[in-house]
Amino acid sequence: MVSHAYTVAFEGVEARPVEVQCAVTPGIPAFSIVGLPDKAVSEARDRVRTALTSMSIALPSKRITINLSPADLPKEGSHFDLPIALGLLAALEIVPGDAVADTVALGELSLDGTLMPVIGALPAAMSAAEDSRSLICARASGAEAAWVGGCEVIGARTLLDVVRHFSGQSVLAPCEPGEVMPDASGRDLRDVKGQERAKRAMEIAAAGRHHLMFVGTPGSGKSMLAARLPGILPPLSPAEALETSIIHSLAGLLDEGGISRARPFREPHHTASMPAIVGGGRGAKPGEISLAHNGVLFMDEFPEFPRNVLETLRQPIETGEVMVARANAHIRYPCRFMLVAAANPCKCGYLSDPSRACGRAPICGEDYLGRISGPLMDRFDLRIEVPPVAFTDLDLPASGDSSDTVAARVAAAREVQLDRFDGTPGLRTNADAEGQLLEEIAKPDAESRDLLLRAAERFGLSARGYHRVLRVARTIADLDGSEDLRKPHVAEALSYRLVSSKEA
Repeated sequence: MVSHAYTVAFEGVEARPVEVQCAVTPGIPAFSIVGLPDKAVSEARDRVRTALTSMSIALPSKRITINLSPADLPKEGSHFDLPIALGLLAALEIVPGDAVADTVALGELSLDGTLMPVIGALPAAMSAAEDSRSLICARASGAEAAWVGGCEVIGARTLLDVVRHFSGQSVLAPCEPGEVMPDASGRDLRDVKGQERAKRAMEIAAAGRHHLMFVGTPGSGKSMLAARLPGILPPLSPAEALETSIIHSLAGLLDEGGISRARPFREPHHTASMPAIVGGGRGAKPGEISLAHNGVLFMDEFPEFPRNVLETLRQPIETGEVMVARANAHIRYPCRFMLVAAANPCKCGYLSDPSRACGRAPICGEDYLGRISGPLMDRFDLRIEVPPVAFTDLDLPASGDSSDTVAARVAAAREVQLDRFDGTPGLRTNADAEGQLLEEIAKPDAESRDLLLRAAERFGLSARGYHRVLRVARTIADLDGSEDLRKPHVAEALSYRLVSSKEA
């Protein structure tokens, strides 16, 4: 007799259906798993055998063959334990085969039959919903999977609970979605003394999802400013929260099934490797740029990152996705993030500080910032010099708008952009616009165009730089509540483009 159970195999953010075929036939007693299993899947036979023994279920003295179809798709992970066990139980007629065949199963078995949570419950539930099947998984993974809403999610604590559920002895109740986790940052822009120009640049960057670079002496507040960026960003929309949570589910970052509406804020250390930033390693896992999807990737000490790591950012910044190509895997991950970088002006950090004049100026600064290639620097829409704050200013009362006030203006500008790009797939913010669409939405008047052309010729702006100035100017106009692109908007956008620029 051949029974059928179903599970998934993960390829990037996609969960591909896998049919688990179980045959119990006469012959020399054996238990084999075929269909390109990895080591974790191959070891499932010992976990399943011991878990069934703990339930007083003895395997027959026959040949047991488990085939994972399609056989040419690599199978990785311990989540195949539960579907293999269910396929075997159906083949032994302990549980009804038709009920098992209508379910996608996901879970790791401990030796006493307890179901352990695994990564990827959320994309697995989406795959189950597409195939009109229910999902059965560990109880700890149920709250996460229930967010899909398109399929029934059953969470069980033990394999025995699963058997009782399918046999009708004790039917398990469907799982409820986990809680929406609140944003616990609690950091306010008013905590930062001075730096009004940098705060203004942050507001513009947040409103249009523009890439931002801070350059300033040590202790001037670059990291402190960046840490307050999540507090002014609008919450994730339901669609954005789901696609972001799918990536975090594959990385095992969802806590107790809770989904956050706060935008991701990732800050890798400058010693991070290329696979850690871009993705890769064993199984071609998502990197920091994908974990920052729909959020912020903050890279402090930017020039200290290895040159090859920095150069890999160039294509994802433009396309919003990354292809992790390895000998045995070609995985595509979304990575539409907002890059915020911070750097000292030179290696010693005091190139622009007259009280601590650098002894190797200006060569020190040229060599240090020269680690950032021209094409990568050209992709930053806003570049801000962050001057040191005087000691006397630290005792002054808080100034400027609070994060809540700035967040309200940013949210209003984002709403304008959502209405503008409504019906255009893949476009949500001004930073996404390009080509003919950019010319339509960011068409400056005659005076503004004349200013922009003269600046482009004087400072040698590239075609990319020219268009990025238009995008930033469009965002400034949105914050100003203006439908037209006027000279003050273009002038302010140019001022952020030419500071700390290699074109200046």
